[in-house]
Amino acid sequence: MCGFVGFTNTIGAINCESILDKMMNRIIHRGPDSSGKFLNKDIAIGFRRLSIIDISEGNQPMFNENNSLVLVFNGEIYNYKYLRAELSSCGHIFKTDSDSETLLHGYEQWKEHLVEHLRGMYSFVIYDIENKSLYAARDIFGIKPFYYTEMEDSFIFGSEIKAFLEHPKFKKELNEEALGHYLSFQYSPCEE
Repeated sequence: MCGFVGFTNTIGAINCESILDKMMNRIIHRGPDSSGKFLNKDIAIGFRRLSIIDISEGNQPMFNENNSLVLVFNGEIYNYKYLRAELSSCGHIFKTDSDSETLLHGYEQWKEHLVEHLRGMYSFVIYDIENKSLYAARDIFGIKPFYYTEMEDSFIFGSEIKAFLEHPKFKKELNEEALGHYLSFQYSPCEE
């Protein structure tokens, strides 16, 4: 189990790292082995790691070869060796043996069609530094959690909702419209 948190930075650089640290500490139980962060004026991303595959080289956030993409990933890609071979034949160069790096090169190759190639249990976020765009996904069964919300002008995401409590723009409030659906179906099938 690993975990990640993050938010678009609309709160200013002074508090950004402190807030990210608090959010990461809320999910420390998901990854006691190591942690990592990426911060710039647009986004803050934090990661907590439980080492399973490629213990020495799989630290996150992970970057592609020209540092234009940033990845945080929780899960396991079962077909990563097959994808790695396919991506290598397309010219992608791998620096690690981790399944995480397969996501970075897969996104470079297939963009938003990446998930069509994946077999596994996963949730991840890829941030494109140059285009200032965010691509996030989770497996279709939701085995690995991915939560997100938009509060005021901040997009907040993470592996657990409780990390959101540390963000100053997060408002903890009950959505009465979605409550009936949740109590009936154990999830909300509507846009709420």
